[in-house]
Amino acid sequence: MVKPWEQQRIFLRKLLREQRVACGLTQAELAARLGKPQSFVSKIESGDRGLDFVEVRDYCFGCGLSLASFVEKFELVMSQQETGW
Repeated sequence: MVKPWEQQRIFLRKLLREQRVACGLTQAELAARLGKPQSFVSKIESGDRGLDFVEVRDYCFGCGLSLASFVEKFELVMSQQETGW
């Protein structure tokens, strides 16, 4: 069974990926905006690499999103999921 905190990390990665795709960016394009290799974005989205708060902010900005709008979406997803736990 996946622990709630791990489930939250899975939803974070999924939402980051969804936002990148919704902005019409490939992993390589986002990585270029961040000044990182494509593998950096791939590892974040696959869960092979964690990321801190500042990196979440940079990822969002790279997608043309504000951190506030991303957090709002994340909280909405989390509140919907928590009712099912």
